Amino acid sequence: MTEKSYLSKHSAVRRFIYAVAGAVGLFAAGVIVAQYQLFPLFTGPKHTLTPAENNAQAAIEARKTLAEQRQVWQQDPSNEATRIPTGPNGYFQPPQDYEIPDDEFGDAVRRGREIFLNPGTNAEQYVGNQLVCANCHLDTGRREHSAPMWAAITNYPTYRGKNKMINTMEDRINGCFTYSMNAKDSPSGGPPPEGHQIYKDLESYFFWLADGAPINEDMPGRGYPDLEETELGFDWQRGEAVFEENCALCHGLDGQGQQDINGRYIFPPLWGPNSFNWGAGMHRVNTAAGFIKANMPLGKPNSLSDQEAWDVAAYINSFPRPADPRQLDEGLTVEEAKEKYHQHSDYYNEQAHGVLLGEDTTPDRWQAFMEQRRSVKH
Repeated sequence: MTEKSYLSKHSAVRRFIYAVAGAVGLFAAGVIVAQYQLFPLFTGPKHTLTPAENNAQAAIEARKTLAEQRQVWQQDPSNEATRIPTGPNGYFQPPQDYEIPDDEFGDAVRRGREIFLNPGTNAEQYVGNQLVCANCHLDTGRREHSAPMWAAITNYPTYRGKNKMINTMEDRINGCFTYSMNAKDSPSGGPPPEGHQIYKDLESYFFWLADGAPINEDMPGRGYPDLEETELGFDWQRGEAVFEENCALCHGLDGQGQQDINGRYIFPPLWGPNSFNWGAGMHRVNTAAGFIKANMPLGKPNSLSDQEAWDVAAYINSFPRPADPRQLDEGLTVEEAKEKYHQHSDYYNEQAHGVLLGEDTTPDRWQAFMEQRRSVKH
């Protein structure tokens, strides 16, 4: 054997030995890493999905399943009908924004969504305050227990005790402009006229959100929760401390909200001339308490006790706000309007903070009230 072939043979043997030794070493290292769960030391901690990410993933899966079921059912009606798309908590899952169709109907849906998010710009002529629809219907009208629009559109037409007549969805939206958006103080002096494109666009958005939802069904998460009255009842004076501790950070100690550098409200005013008027449903203490319990403080739902929710709702609704337009239109006194329209849980026609609640917040009255509040604080 030549010296060259001898060296080549022994080199190959050494390489083989090194390879075997290396493989054994890697295997042993892998066993140790797995046994003692040392992977995060090399790869970093494993990403755990947040509740929001879990819900988003569940929504995608629910909508995907709905599309597949529809296709199967349409091809053969003897197959199982589509099921309601629901998320991990059992609530209806509306479609995602990327699912808005690319056609004329989709254009109406997008316009309706923009009105919903920013009516002061996209429906400016008919808005008399600084609120947006999404202040009371959170997550662009999607969130359960925040009066989601997917649960509203499927239950109209319906009879409403508020005006004692059958209401269409357009009628209901008209009421939102009239009371929640305080249309009497808008540039036009009232809500959009009958048949206006604003109604069509908003209804298109609501209809699209309800894709896959059952008709005329009282779905879980509809409206706001009904809180049982507590033994103590509600009291705005107790609610002041709750407000200062849980609400003032966003809405301000004076309840007038906060604006960004462009003057647009990022947290809405809760009373005063830029908030909803005395005809809006949210002025009822029980309605506000249900909304607050399920949704506030923002990002901390159900963190307040029932008593705290009742009391802070009472505090918010113990301040002046624009008049109920029915009182003004019919020439009623506050006392007469109380008798006719306000037989429910509220402070309407009562004295609080030195004023009669129910009177309109004219500029002079509001200025006098704010000056009186400042003098009391100092």
